[in-house]
Amino acid sequence: MNTDNTAGRREWIGLAVLALPTLLLSLDMSVLHLAVPHLAADLRPTSTELLWIIDVYGFMIAGFLVTMGTLGDRIGRRKLLMIGGAAFGVASVVAAFAASPAMLIGARALLGVAGATLMPSTLALISTMFQQPKQRGTAIAVWMSCFMGGMVIGPVVGGVLLETFWWGAVFLLAVPVMVLLLITAPKLLPEHRDEQAGRLDPVSVVLSLVTILPVVFALKEIAKDGPSTVTVLALLVGLSAGVTFVRRQRRLTDPMLDLRLFANRRFTTALCIILVGALTMGGVFLLVSQYLQLVGGLPTSEAGLVLVPQALAVVLGSHIAPKLAVRYRPEFVLGFGMLIAAGGLLLFTQADNGNGVVLVVIGMSIAAFGMGPQGVLCTEMVISSVPPARAGAASAMSETGAEFGIAMGIALFGSVGTAVYRDELTVPVGVPADAAAVAGDSMAGAAHVAGGLHHDLAAPLLASAKDAFTGGLHTVAGIGAAIVITFALVGMAILRKGPAKTPVTPEPELVAAH
Repeated sequence: MNTDNTAGRREWIGLAVLALPTLLLSLDMSVLHLAVPHLAADLRPTSTELLWIIDVYGFMIAGFLVTMGTLGDRIGRRKLLMIGGAAFGVASVVAAFAASPAMLIGARALLGVAGATLMPSTLALISTMFQQPKQRGTAIAVWMSCFMGGMVIGPVVGGVLLETFWWGAVFLLAVPVMVLLLITAPKLLPEHRDEQAGRLDPVSVVLSLVTILPVVFALKEIAKDGPSTVTVLALLVGLSAGVTFVRRQRRLTDPMLDLRLFANRRFTTALCIILVGALTMGGVFLLVSQYLQLVGGLPTSEAGLVLVPQALAVVLGSHIAPKLAVRYRPEFVLGFGMLIAAGGLLLFTQADNGNGVVLVVIGMSIAAFGMGPQGVLCTEMVISSVPPARAGAASAMSETGAEFGIAMGIALFGSVGTAVYRDELTVPVGVPADAAAVAGDSMAGAAHVAGGLHHDLAAPLLASAKDAFTGGLHTVAGIGAAIVITFALVGMAILRKGPAKTPVTPEPELVAAH
């Protein structure tokens, strides 16, 4: 890095090295969906085992993000990145050649833990390598584009691989990327750690896991099956552990999570907007992906392809945001972007069960474009509002907020969409009671039941199910738009007042940026 803190060629090449595992991590979240029928036929897992194969990766990432972000600040971010990269590569090979459901579940769990080491490390290293606000904004835009784009292109990549190779090939994508990371990281990436950090508190680590994992589990299960005794207990356990965790952090001299960071208005507001953006887009995307396949009738591979414009829109919005933030106040760029996203969500309310695919794709692309600045600018606000030594913990909180937002969005909006579907569905007279119960549970259930009915009953059942599901999409999109508009206006009002006085010293570049 140059003496004037301007990033040079080495830093930009290093960014490319960091972008690859980021793309891979997010791609790994969605690439498995297409492989599920293939691995199910090969390994023959039970329905419970199949759910764990799919979900355990996200659970482990969410549970270990805060721990790993703090650990990186203590032992060194590059060191943690390389340890995580090696573990991710090994776990990918184990997953690819898994001979049993239990072996695959274990490998996916290890992938999640390793992924939790990579995500905060990459973002924290970016804050170290790019100290000028303009360059750091561009670098975060590249990082965010890779993260968001990977989740969208996952089904497309999976479809291409599965046409030629076996299901394990989707995991082997990680191996060459992680080998490249291990070879180039010592040469291109700087090491950075908090020299004043104390020891990592094991009790805090356990409490953070007992807080996050049960809550994420409960939210996901509520989204799929509704509330139950198990999910309520999981929520109570998670919330109780969370209260204990917060009290312990207040007493520790070297807390795992420095709660003083939340005294910074800019930091806290940006985290809330990240949470709301993830909640809204995660919940809406759940219904959109189902709409394209169940209502629009698109095969999985085509549904993935028509969402490519959304990925491109995210990339475009992410890269425009830092440039606009130089000319205009960043909070205005952020707020107006969110208002554009709300307009895209409102477009969903005009889609029907006949020709709504085009409107949904356009609406999703507009929403993704408008949310692009939110991901970049809020992440920049979070990182630049804390001392450099705490960047790892701050980036972990940012990503944990996003993980929680997605889980909450799926749970809350999934429940709302299901409630509207059940309320508006009309089952034709003559459909057997057990079949009617399955059809009333979900759109997928109605499609399955219709396949075994006579055309005179199947056609009206499917038509009613599509109308009911579309009604649920309209309701969720309207609620999502209202939430986004509210937080856009409130966020602009709060952030316009400037950073609040706080015991945490912000970086000097923050003043220059705004």
